[in-house]
Amino acid sequence: MGASTSDDLARAANAVDVLPADAPSSSDADDSAAPPRPRASSAALVLAILATGFVMWAAQELILPVLLAMFLALIGNPIIRALQRVYLPRFVGALLVLVVGLAGTVALGSQLIEPAGEWVRQVPREMRQLTPKLREMAQPMQEANEAAQDIARAAGGEKERPVEVVRTEVNDPYKALTSTPKLLASVLAVVLLTFFFMVYGESLQRNAIALLPGRHEKRVTVDILQSIEREISRYVLTISLINAVVGLAFAGALYLLDVPLQEALLWGTMAFFLNFAPYVGPLIGIIIMLVMGFVAFDDLWQSLLPAGIYLLLHTIEGQFITPIVLGRRMALSPLILILALMLFGWLWGIIGLLLAVPLLVCVKLVLSRIEGLQGWSSLLE
Repeated sequence: MGASTSDDLARAANAVDVLPADAPSSSDADDSAAPPRPRASSAALVLAILATGFVMWAAQELILPVLLAMFLALIGNPIIRALQRVYLPRFVGALLVLVVGLAGTVALGSQLIEPAGEWVRQVPREMRQLTPKLREMAQPMQEANEAAQDIARAAGGEKERPVEVVRTEVNDPYKALTSTPKLLASVLAVVLLTFFFMVYGESLQRNAIALLPGRHEKRVTVDILQSIEREISRYVLTISLINAVVGLAFAGALYLLDVPLQEALLWGTMAFFLNFAPYVGPLIGIIIMLVMGFVAFDDLWQSLLPAGIYLLLHTIEGQFITPIVLGRRMALSPLILILALMLFGWLWGIIGLLLAVPLLVCVKLVLSRIEGLQGWSSLLE
């Protein structure tokens, strides 16, 4: 995953080229003499997909830190390559990127803790005050619904309402105490894995390629790894920068609406993370901004401004900025994208929504480089 990754992988793939031209390698001879592999049945393929999905869900506490660390390492790799061009060792560059990233995260988090805690305490109280207004707006629909239910009960001969069962949940006081160490361990694992992926990723690639038996397999693997490392790194870093600009612009717009600076940074950070999940993230952001507007402002039109500004910024970013910067190479079908967001969001929650697009782009790149599977890659566009 470093600046010299392409040359190292190419040397690994061409290691068998030292043989004479008229002396075919034993692996090539074995490949030509080997009988064709039998195709798996459809039932076996379906069972394999279901088993893979179950493992992804059951082992998410192990898989998610690894995938998140790879995601963060892909963001840092282009920066590390730029530092290597000025003769800074890869280890030092990775350590510098990690320290700067952690320092920025801690500094931003210290600014967001206070407004986030204030909103957690304020929202229930404000929602109780907002409930009568919302009930008044929804009263005609509620009355129509009750009338329809009365007509249906009268037609069915029912005289009494069905008994409603209310379930209560007892909060475990030790739940937060036991979950905190696991959360800290997961964060520490992500930080360490990110650093090791940035430093030792290229050695892992070389060792993996050396295990392949034939020259053709090595060349295909080198091509796939180079494409994934180059394209995914570019995509992730570019999307992160675009989302950061969107978050800063949204925070600045809220600050101009007399929203306190720390609170504006909180909503800008929210917009930054939600923008990693196309369609679903902005929809969640608009709903949150509608609630925030009704809580923070008294005037109706002023209450709609935060959601309107968020929608405007997202439209500009999604329809103009991102297509111009990334072009059509990373184009994905909206239907496939929504299905991937639903799948990974169901499997892994909010982290699955953040990782769905990079994983889908990675699958598309792999399919486009394997002979016979290019059609499946076109299906994702």
